[in-house]
Amino acid sequence: MTDVTTLLTKLVSFDTTSSESNLALIEYVEGYLAEYGVSAERVMSPCGTKANLIARIGPEAPGGVMLSGHTDVVPVAGQPWSSDPFTLRDGGGGRLYGRGTCDMKGFIACVLSMVPTWTKAPLQQPIYLGFSYDEEIGCVGAPSLIKRFYEHYSTTAHVIVGEPTSMQPVVAQKGATNLRTTVIGQEAHSSQVNQGTSAIHVAARLVTFIEDTMAALVEEGRIDEAFNVPHTSLHVGKIKGGTAINIMARECQFEWEIRHLPTDTFDEIYARFEAYCAQLSAELQAKGKHVEITTEPLNVTVPGLADRENDQVLRLAKDHLPAGCCDHAVAYATEAGQFQGQGLQTIILGPGSIAQAHQPDEYIDIEQLEACEDFLTKMGKALEKTV
Repeated sequence: MTDVTTLLTKLVSFDTTSSESNLALIEYVEGYLAEYGVSAERVMSPCGTKANLIARIGPEAPGGVMLSGHTDVVPVAGQPWSSDPFTLRDGGGGRLYGRGTCDMKGFIACVLSMVPTWTKAPLQQPIYLGFSYDEEIGCVGAPSLIKRFYEHYSTTAHVIVGEPTSMQPVVAQKGATNLRTTVIGQEAHSSQVNQGTSAIHVAARLVTFIEDTMAALVEEGRIDEAFNVPHTSLHVGKIKGGTAINIMARECQFEWEIRHLPTDTFDEIYARFEAYCAQLSAELQAKGKHVEITTEPLNVTVPGLADRENDQVLRLAKDHLPAGCCDHAVAYATEAGQFQGQGLQTIILGPGSIAQAHQPDEYIDIEQLEACEDFLTKMGKALEKTV
């Protein structure tokens, strides 16, 4: 079996920040799989500079498992790293440092390390590998991978998305959508406030409404205690506008997000904001104030993962994990909801802690990689049996 650390060293060395191409990493993985007689298919991005990768180990048969991971990583610019982020470093204490070690090249390295074993095993059910691009900027690449997989490979495989969960099964996640709202008002001298419309003042009312909407959802009892933030959250992260302190701002723009419970929907929550924008615009127009409010999505809506129709894949996981593993829910978004939306039983399970993801000096504990390998070994043995 190829050493996990060796594979992780190579995977980390590829700068697959979402702004860059991932094709060099994809080519490396293709070559590695080919050494063991495994063919792989690329599903290209529209721009042609990135690719998803799908491979099958074992028979062309019903059932089996898709092991899914994203190849891109978040930027390192501006972060105080102690060493080169794209050179794997053994920092002692059982930790390996480098961008993507935890999120989520550690999981991919574990999966690849099992390929020599799986290709020799008498598998009765297939093991699929699905490696995507641009997860970090809104799960952009996965939809085309999932569509291709479902239409040409399997409609019955179960899916394990290997995001860092400390090797504890996650059965639910929130959905997420990022948005940009632009307000256009009318410039005027600040001493003549009746002659203009401040885009900043209008945006401030919208920002307040966004926070009030979150409070209203809580008051309505839309709570799920499985999550550490047990309600749909709305948050404004960036805002800019205006030209000078004595000029009523013509333009103000802010970027915000909706992270909705699986039992809520983006459309429903966003409709409240849209209705308030229309109401506010009408009020201002009635007073002779000019205002334009437009909102655009910054990513595709990432659906939540609901704790439903997952009994078989959850049983597969728990049967091969240490006793005492319990179900969890997470507030961060992954591709898992996209797989579930295609009708595939899906959970999230992978090595490392989300607390280390996206951080300077990102690391993964070697014992987490070992735990993942142990799970994959046992899972592979289970797939040597017929359904």
